[in-house]
Order: sequence, then structure tokens, then C-alpha cells
Amino acid sequence: MDRRFEARLSQMLAQAQVSSHMVDDLLKRLDVFIQPFAATLSEPEQRRHATEYVTGLLSKLQHKTGEGIAYLHDQERQGIQKFIGHVPWDPQPSLEILARQVGQELGEEDGVIIFDPSGFPKKGTKSVGVARQWCGRLGKLDNCQVGVYMGYSSRKEHMITNVRLYLPAEWAKNRGRRKVAGVPKSIRFHTRHELALSMLDEQGSLLPHAWVAGGTCWRFRRTLRSATWRQRHRNTGGGAAHRSLRSCAWIAGVRGCQHRRGGGSTSGMARRGR
Repeated sequence: MDRRFEARLSQMLAQAQVSSHMVDDLLKRLDVFIQPFAATLSEPEQRRHATEYVTGLLSKLQHKTGEGIAYLHDQERQGIQKFIGHVPWDPQPSLEILARQVGQELGEEDGVIIFDPSGFPKKGTKSVGVARQWCGRLGKLDNCQVGVYMGYSSRKEHMITNVRLYLPAEWAKNRGRRKVAGVPKSIRFHTRHELALSMLDEQGSLLPHAWVAGGTCWRFRRTLRSATWRQRHRNTGGGAAHRSLRSCAWIAGVRGCQHRRGGGSTSGMARRGR
């Protein structure tokens, strides 16, 4: 194993150590944590299933399926399975609550927002967005799904705050495939960089920051900078657009931003113009 990864593995293992006081009254604290997220759901049964599902994910179940979690709570499986896979609910309110909590608890004025696409290897062809595309986890082109993640980091801690599933153009144009997989009609093709910018628009004002970082792939960072530049020139006519431009940390290339090359942890980062 490369020495750099050995050092990082040691750091991660040290961070994974859990002291006994951290699990005291865990279920009670978990219930308090879930409450504001569950409150965004419309039905009492949905709110109850949300708590049960998260509790199941943190349980000692070997296979954390809907069926297994339902049996853990001495229930028939249909209720939780329907909640997970069939009942429509909007995740955006919960993501907004999460971003607000992260900003309040971990926020620092010189915090960093990070965007990074990540691939999940797949064998079949039915999962939404699966296609032969670059999979960073495998280091090659292969059959996979890709998510674009938005994270926040400060001296206090780091946290993922948002995510978008990337829908390749071949999926976006195939009505039959979309219908079978249950892709909503409102979902259209967007590049990974456009997905990142939409998340920045949604949550940038909730997360105190001075920097934006764009993954480890130089091509993703470069194209994200270009997309941001184009968006700046499109958004010149409206007050809301101007407020967005002032409040968000924009990628290098925009007036007032600086870009450092070869600067270790600051490589690929852009500072917010003052």
C-alpha cells in the first residue's frame, strides 16, 4: 500500500474509535435528531417509518433491507417497503434542514464547499442512470451509476450536505427506459457541473464559506470553472441572480477570484471575491 494511503488509513481508523459516552442514550438522542427531518413528511405513518428506518440502518442487522428493518421492529414488511420505494416524498426540505444544521454547528467564515462525483459499480442495466462511464472507484470506464456530492468542511468537522444522481443523456432521451425505472418527467439531462452549480445555488447561502473545491479530477474542476463563468454572464439581468453571485463562492476565473496551482490542499480551489 502506498505510504500516503497508509497514513490516511491510520487517521481514519483513529477517527473511527467510539468512546462509551458517545453511545449513552443513543436511541433517545437519535429520536431528537430525526424529529425535524421527519416533520417534513406529510403523514404520521411516514414520520414513524422514517424513525424506524434510520434506527434500522444503525442497528446490528447484517442485511439492512426494508424487510429486515421491518422485522426488527416486529412489523410486516409492506409498510416500510412501501415508504422506501413507492410513497412519493420530497427530499429537498430535509436537505435544507441538514445544510442549516451543518452551517450552524460546523460553520466558519473560511469554510470550504467541496463538489466531487463518485461512481458506484453496477452489473445490470435497470438502475436509474446506470451506463458505461468513468468510475473513479474502479479507475476505469465501466458500468456504474454516478452521484455528484456536495460536502462542507471546516476546522470543526466535515459533512456531506447534498447529492444529485447523474442521469446520462442516453437515459434522459429514452422515454421507455425512464418510465420503467420511474424517472419523473420533470427530470432532464444536466451535466455534472450543472448539478454542482444547482446545489451551490440551493445551499451556498446556508453554509459559511470562502472557498469552493472541485474534486480530485482536473477535468471536472476545469469544466466547473467554465460553467460558473457562463452562468455569471447569463445572470446579469435580475436582482436575485446578483444576490446569488455575491453570496456564493465562485470558481476561479470569475472576477475577484484567485486560483492556486500545485498548492497541496488548495489545488483546484477558488476563493470568494470580496
